[in-house]
Amino acid sequence: MTATAEATTRCWTLAGQVRDRAAARPTDVAMRAKRLGIWSDVSWAEYAEQVDLVGHALLGLGIEPGDRVAIHSENRPEWLYTDLGTVAVRGITVGLYPTNPAAEVAYLLNDSGSRILIAEDQEQVDKALEVEAQCPQLEWIVYLEPRGVATIDHPKLMSWTQFIEHGRAHRESDARALDRLADAAEPADVVTLVYTSGTTGPPKGAMLTNANVEFAANVIVNGGGVYQPPPNSGDVILSYLPLCHVAERAVTTWTNAISGAIVHFAESIDTVTTNLREVQPTLFFAVPRIWEKLKAGIEVRMLAASRIKQANYKFWMGVGNRMAAQLVANGGRHTVKTRIMYALGYLFLFRAMRDRVGLRKVRAAASAAAPISPEVLYFFFTMGVVINELYGMTENSAVATANRSGRIKLGTVGEPQPDVEIRLDEATGEILTRHPGTFAGYWRRPEATAETLDADGWLHTGDVGEWVDGTHLKIVDRIKDIIITAGGKNISPSEIENSLKASPFIREAVVIGDKRAYLTALIGIEEDTVGGWAQARRIPYTTYRDLSEREEVLRLVQGVIANTNEKLARVENIRKFRMITKALGHEDGDLTATQKVKRSALTATFAPLIDDMYGNTDLLAGGDQADVIVVERAAR
Repeated sequence: MTATAEATTRCWTLAGQVRDRAAARPTDVAMRAKRLGIWSDVSWAEYAEQVDLVGHALLGLGIEPGDRVAIHSENRPEWLYTDLGTVAVRGITVGLYPTNPAAEVAYLLNDSGSRILIAEDQEQVDKALEVEAQCPQLEWIVYLEPRGVATIDHPKLMSWTQFIEHGRAHRESDARALDRLADAAEPADVVTLVYTSGTTGPPKGAMLTNANVEFAANVIVNGGGVYQPPPNSGDVILSYLPLCHVAERAVTTWTNAISGAIVHFAESIDTVTTNLREVQPTLFFAVPRIWEKLKAGIEVRMLAASRIKQANYKFWMGVGNRMAAQLVANGGRHTVKTRIMYALGYLFLFRAMRDRVGLRKVRAAASAAAPISPEVLYFFFTMGVVINELYGMTENSAVATANRSGRIKLGTVGEPQPDVEIRLDEATGEILTRHPGTFAGYWRRPEATAETLDADGWLHTGDVGEWVDGTHLKIVDRIKDIIITAGGKNISPSEIENSLKASPFIREAVVIGDKRAYLTALIGIEEDTVGGWAQARRIPYTTYRDLSEREEVLRLVQGVIANTNEKLARVENIRKFRMITKALGHEDGDLTATQKVKRSALTATFAPLIDDMYGNTDLLAGGDQADVIVVERAAR
């Protein structure tokens, strides 16, 4: 009698996807990173080998299923090795933003109970060592870059090289350890904690499972949306947004593993524009801030260009505007006429523009993570870059809606993705989503989970929406951000703010007016563009604050606000504004790590300026005077 082993089907995991791709196409390039200024290839076989070694190293250091491993680093191959190595041992990855200060590092390590921290360099190691005494569960700090760290004598410190050697030793002693764990993996295994931005309180760790990631990754790549790969494509991705954010994880890690697209790691967030030109990605995802910055860069360069170049730009952008209008009317699809217009414009302007900003080879572009002004999207339509606006959030694995090729409606976030249910709350208009990518809940926060995820599986997003033509979803605003004026009018501040930020001169705009008689705004300038504008006009300045307070700059901002007011209903007009006289930052508590404004923190910081704008209402007593924008210097 012969016994036959029964075949087993392993649970889907990202680590398994990488292993399978490495077996099928071992020499193909999986990712590229710069080493001493030169792009270096990492093959799928090398990727899988590193994931394997990290998994064994974690086991050698005592990591067990369900244990947490934190990563505090810029985007680089080791981020992915650690992420998937942790998945391979059924552990849970916790991403930290590179900009997290020491106090936030302590909070995240303690809240997650992380046992091992992978820290990139001396800056991140210093933060960890500053707070490690407050983190009793933290056992090891593994550093990637030895400069400034290798000479530090601390019992919890270990180099990446030593860490990998632990992995080799463990693999030699128990070569099948990862196979046994892969056989035991389950769809409900939590694979990562993605912490919320913390705009309304301490960040919460959203638990995403193998099943969540499998659903989301397949929808993103194979669901007929933006990133669906054409046959035999060699797609290229630039990874630059923090990998601890769900959107970048979906674009970089998930899309790479499912589609085989080659990931290029930007050197830093500050070099994105340079790396874009070098890499010329075919797939490009960006948050609104990046699209706004690219637009501003083009417009500012043209202000300093020769008259001939300016004339050429003006003429062909006029052609592009007519082309864009037809593209918008046609759902983003080209007609014979628009193809001819684009072909001519490509010869004389569009090719050079797209090449300059790194979008020459882009076949699919997307914007998500925050609302974006339709004016910004329209600008890129004029050069033939059709941006698809998407909608999703951490709690639904970044999957909800998408504008699809040929069915784009500008100003909306598109249609529900495959197998995604969406409805609007009848009383509040809140968007509710339900699908297999819905998160397992907040880490150690059952009350917060119950507030967000109801008994029927509907995720309460906190966003107000409305349907356009019964098919496409439009985001009105966050429920908590809706302004109700003293007159009882409901106003969405984000639409006004995004219109203001469409100007190359405005970086931040925060509309104020809840329970007030009229709307006001705090304005932060884009230093590079306003500085260039000032230099061209021989306006002297020394600091950011000095530039912000120049009379000419105040008049410049006044003009931007006046233009925006013309597009809005009277009740939505900005009547007064004050300048934010410092660059906002995460470490100062003004912005979240994802560069979203913390409204409550900002309004508290600048309370004297806000009170000043509502202190004198004589000018707003009625009549035509109510439309006057009052320009005054910020109180010192």
